[in-house]
Amino acid sequence: MFMQKKLSKKFIIELSKLKNEPKWMLEFRLKSYEKFLELDNPKFGPLLDFSFDSILYYKNEEEKNKSNWEDVSKKVKDTFCNLGVIDAEKNYLDGVTNQYESEVVYHKQNTNKDIIFLSTDEALQQYPEFFKRYFNSLVRYDENKYTALNGAVWSGGTFIYIPKNTKLDRPLQSYFRIDTENLGQFERTIIIVDENSSLEYIEGCTARSYSSNSLHAGVVEIFVKDNATMRYSTIQNWSTDVYNLVTKRAIVGNYGKMEWIDGNIGSKVTMKYPSCILKGDCAVGNSISIAYAKKGQVLDAGAKMIHLGKMTKSNILSKSIAEDGGIANYRGLTRIDETAIDSVAEIKCDTILIDDNSKSDTYPTNIVSNNSSKLSHEATICKVDQDKLFYLMSNGLTEERAKELLIMGFIADFKKELPMEYAVELNRLLKE
Repeated sequence: MFMQKKLSKKFIIELSKLKNEPKWMLEFRLKSYEKFLELDNPKFGPLLDFSFDSILYYKNEEEKNKSNWEDVSKKVKDTFCNLGVIDAEKNYLDGVTNQYESEVVYHKQNTNKDIIFLSTDEALQQYPEFFKRYFNSLVRYDENKYTALNGAVWSGGTFIYIPKNTKLDRPLQSYFRIDTENLGQFERTIIIVDENSSLEYIEGCTARSYSSNSLHAGVVEIFVKDNATMRYSTIQNWSTDVYNLVTKRAIVGNYGKMEWIDGNIGSKVTMKYPSCILKGDCAVGNSISIAYAKKGQVLDAGAKMIHLGKMTKSNILSKSIAEDGGIANYRGLTRIDETAIDSVAEIKCDTILIDDNSKSDTYPTNIVSNNSSKLSHEATICKVDQDKLFYLMSNGLTEERAKELLIMGFIADFKKELPMEYAVELNRLLKE
């Protein structure tokens, strides 16, 4: 088992050698590490109060990625079985990738269609030139301190290519699990949906609770080609000692469509703003999200929509809930460039505060650079409706159950976009 806590040039060289990577990837890692040392933490958002020297940067307990579940170690099998991941694979998925700590430990493809669905490490080995064409082309290593960190120490993640004119019958799923105290998880995900094709992809994230902090700093790059459709659904339920600092971005071609369905329930601090670059004419970008912050949590989430093509459309719907002193903020950017004539953008941010100790703020940036386009922004914030609460309680419900029903109604728009099994899981998480 190879483990590393101290981040250094020596460690990065050892990691790249362990993975048997080509020379260009080692050079990329070292370049990213130098940029990581140069850059400061973001000047906006929550306080990032952890030490990089306390993070474990790599841990792998399995010898290699398994395609047969019976070959996986009992400890890992028990972990994922308890999460219900394997039952989901059998019942409603066309493929699954499970990452435990720093590496993908189990991967299974259930469709015979001619797609590429691999761990990112395997894709680098099996399709080196194709991989290099897309890697670091949409999310650059030098954008911020955490994209640089990911570039230096990335490990695991998912690589998917859907060929032209291909539609899968069922979703593909990746599940990421942290079980080790102080671990950093730095997966890299690349998805290409070629012309006239479609993909539904589901991502789940959990971690055990500890008294000290862990770090999750993933990078996701998605390429939606002409007339293609992509839906990316996430339920993030990290434990409340995890800093969740990820960068997710998609670029969309002519008549393409990208949808982010983004649920944030856990973590100590989240900074996540899934983005769409609507490059092609008539491209569409949608983001619907919830953030539910409780005591000790700061969830700073939202979306970004960049309109470049003509007649592009975007829609952002953000639902925030704060309880027991939690902080749930919306932060977003919508920009319609001069070239994006006759484009339309809509943003709606709704917040509900469960008590007087909780807080929510909205930080929108909206820019329209031509006269033929339209942008609308609506934001509401309210407390739990006492009249509705009284009515439900007068009909025999406890206060806790009445609040639960009001919250479920508040997030109904989000729930209906989830696959059924994930909607059931969301209900369970919210009740807890």
